[in-house]
Amino acid sequence: MQNIFPDEMQRYQRTARVRWLAERRRQDARRDRAVQLARQAAELLKERYGAQRVVLFGSVTHPDRFNEWSDVDLAAWGLTSSLWLRAIGAVRQLSDEIELNVVDTACCSSELLVAIGREGVAL
Repeated sequence: MQNIFPDEMQRYQRTARVRWLAERRRQDARRDRAVQLARQAAELLKERYGAQRVVLFGSVTHPDRFNEWSDVDLAAWGLTSSLWLRAIGAVRQLSDEIELNVVDTACCSSELLVAIGREGVAL
């Protein structure tokens, strides 16, 4: 087994920290963009499609769980069945970089509604 000298270990630790900080900055910027998209989507759902309430939930509301593969989860109240698919399509077109999902609260499980109520952020 090869020994690592203390100065080599310090160099390794400094490099690892620099890489970790750079990755953290990228993740934070992506999360900021995700929140911005969520706000845009909420505004669109309310103004164009008549949603009465929109709530952001999921990994975006937990910075420690948000990562490079995370999407944006929104729950919407008050969308009519005739506008539902158009509303989802319009929201999904807001971004090619981050996936946006809309949950119809009229037909989702009670467990999901409880989770949304517990961790969601009204937009």
